[in-house]
Amino acid sequence: MATTNEKTAPSATTTSADLHSPTHRPLEAGHPLAAKPWMYRSRRIGPIYIPAYASPPFQLGMVAVVCFLCPGMFNALAGLGGGGQFDATTANNANVAVYSTFSVVGFFAGTFANRMGIKLTLSLGGIGYFIYIASFLSYNRNQNSGFPIFAGALLGVCAGLLWCAQGAIMMSYPPEASKGRYISWFWMIFNLGAVLGSLIPLGQNVHSSSGNVNDGTYIGFMVLTFCGAALAWFLVDARQVQRADGSRVVLMKHPTWQSELLGLLETLKTDSWVVFLFPMFFASNWFYTYQFNVVNLARFNVRTRALNGVLYWLSQIIGAYVFGYALDISRVRRSLRAKAAWAVLFIITMAIWGGGYAWQMQYTRAETSAEDYVKMDWTSSGYVGPMFLYMFYGFYDAAWQTCVYWFMGALTNNGRKLANFAGFYKGIQSAGAAIISRIDALKAPFMNEFASCWGLLAGSLLVALPLILMKVRDTVPLEDDIKFSDETMEEVMPTVAHDHMETKVY
Repeated sequence: MATTNEKTAPSATTTSADLHSPTHRPLEAGHPLAAKPWMYRSRRIGPIYIPAYASPPFQLGMVAVVCFLCPGMFNALAGLGGGGQFDATTANNANVAVYSTFSVVGFFAGTFANRMGIKLTLSLGGIGYFIYIASFLSYNRNQNSGFPIFAGALLGVCAGLLWCAQGAIMMSYPPEASKGRYISWFWMIFNLGAVLGSLIPLGQNVHSSSGNVNDGTYIGFMVLTFCGAALAWFLVDARQVQRADGSRVVLMKHPTWQSELLGLLETLKTDSWVVFLFPMFFASNWFYTYQFNVVNLARFNVRTRALNGVLYWLSQIIGAYVFGYALDISRVRRSLRAKAAWAVLFIITMAIWGGGYAWQMQYTRAETSAEDYVKMDWTSSGYVGPMFLYMFYGFYDAAWQTCVYWFMGALTNNGRKLANFAGFYKGIQSAGAAIISRIDALKAPFMNEFASCWGLLAGSLLVALPLILMKVRDTVPLEDDIKFSDETMEEVMPTVAHDHMETKVY
């Protein structure tokens, strides 16, 4: 990877398709093209290869750790059902506040990310998670529901910023041939945070069959979320990121609030087909309330809920790995991979949620709300079946999220446009989560909530099919990507000749 003073022009035969070919491991030290500032130097410690600090894999790894520590802990807490409380009412109301503000801020968050920069946007976003978990520690002591609801509204603002920045990094930093793997790496590290987060309440409550988690659980989450918010400040700005072939992320060099607000509208105008993914966005968090509150909270005691959480998030790691790597199979054209991914998603939607229907037929809200109702423990007869169902729900979530991100990343490589896509995704996703949280808070019948999940998932796949069939191309030419930017091809194109690069893809 060369500095700007040592750029090697691409060969005369380089085509626009070549400009998006897989990137490779940085050149070894001593190579005439390898001189670069410290942040562009890769390292090797014995057999361990460490990518350059300003490289896409290293930066994505840092973002994944931030999300491991912030949203990962939020997910672990949510996975217990009811925010770790016996009754889910306060957590549901807090979630309504979270997703109401999240839906508004998230939809426009691409403007903030493009104007303020990825680093600042992500840093500000991490703060809300610490305050949100602190509010439940307070509630555990004084039962004041106002603080969790306020903290939820604040978290919605912060999360909208964090997830927009994260999505833009995950979809715009990698080369086209590696987007599935990058999404997979992020999702696995991120959900490892939820796995470890779920181990905290499991360890704290392993000998308890009560409904609430203890103070130590919340304190452990608070320490981890604070570390995550602090780590975000060590990222580099997107304009400093350089791929192994010398290419850079396509951005606006001189963004203004006006240019980015107009850019949001321009994205909807030039890429209007993205609205066919909006129902998939809406459905993507809808099912969490059902899974966490109707399945996990309603039927299981606290230690079993914690175990279920560990298994759920472990299954997400498996799902992300399987789908992320499958989406990058180079022997199959990308347009064909997109169609295959859609078909597999539809099949597992029918299979897994069909099994969920059989489970949901066994109990109602009235039965589980009775004072004398005894919740299931992991030692109870018949636990193995719902345990595997819950694991399949986790696998399915990872498959859905991975495919949605990959579909968006297949439409463009422009970082500015992908920040807006990520904002649309998280905003619409959060609107759905706010609605279903309110529905659950109003004590809707469990079967109604289940039916809404299955129907939305299957229906949204059908709506997305025209985009999958007609708009996912095998590659997006660089000429198309720079149309939505004030940069030139010379500023973002590869600078290292292909015959000087190794064959390992990054």
